[in-house]
Amino acid sequence: MIRDPLHKLAEDLHLKGLAKSTREEYTRCAAKFIEYHSSLEPEELGEAEARQFLLHRLANDRVGHATLKVNVAALRFFYANTLGRPDVAAMILYPKVKSALPDILSGTEVRSLLGAMQHPKYRAIIMTTYGAGLRISETCHLRVADIDSGRMVLHIRGGKGGRDRIVPLSPSVLWTLRSYWKTVRPGMDFLFPGKEPGQPISFDAVRHHLQEAAIQAGLQKRVTPHVLRHSFATHLLELGTDIRVIQTLLGHGSLQSTLRYARVTPAHAGRVRSPIDVLDTPEARAKLG
Repeated sequence: MIRDPLHKLAEDLHLKGLAKSTREEYTRCAAKFIEYHSSLEPEELGEAEARQFLLHRLANDRVGHATLKVNVAALRFFYANTLGRPDVAAMILYPKVKSALPDILSGTEVRSLLGAMQHPKYRAIIMTTYGAGLRISETCHLRVADIDSGRMVLHIRGGKGGRDRIVPLSPSVLWTLRSYWKTVRPGMDFLFPGKEPGQPISFDAVRHHLQEAAIQAGLQKRVTPHVLRHSFATHLLELGTDIRVIQTLLGHGSLQSTLRYARVTPAHAGRVRSPIDVLDTPEARAKLG
């Protein structure tokens, strides 16, 4: 019997080299799973208990299939690695996730949202998230040393998949961060510290203030930190940025993750010329043969 399965899971995740946010999410899911079946020892839990828990997440917690997929990944890791039962892990199937188009804010809506962000700290967070296309975890975990105003870049450490990357630092974002620094004086560790000493601001606090600003701005669309990231990518595409450059800026491991933005923007499609429009022209003879 494993004395503390959650502690062992945390060690297994760390040894696997998964990103901190992934480790935390998997551990949180496993804790909910064990709590849901609190009358049984973890070693007694099989495929039927995993199925029951996942159905509970869908029906009672009303999670979407994308969130359910993360839960399945967590349980499969928990069974295969921590409990040493890969046979059970193999029976927990991933759900099919619909490839829905992401919500996108227009430029006017982004301006209205930023105008409604009165608190210097949260305005700086939202400016940075949209201005650099960051995930909420990446923004919250930024450190003061990650800002390179000399080269005008941000160093994003330990992104999804544990990958570091460099993204441009917008002059507007830098100006906002400097104003925030003068007003708040956050210290020399986390750029956006939380209430607990030595800890970054919580994701929930950012989401709460963002939703409040969306209401004040009168926005009818769903507004989350990830919607800002989607909007950043779509706006870059509409401005003519190459999609492989956008892939690099977003930190996507696969181009397929980035290509969905090409389905979102009619402005991008409207700039594409059909080859029939250049037939019998010098350009066609030079490029098409």
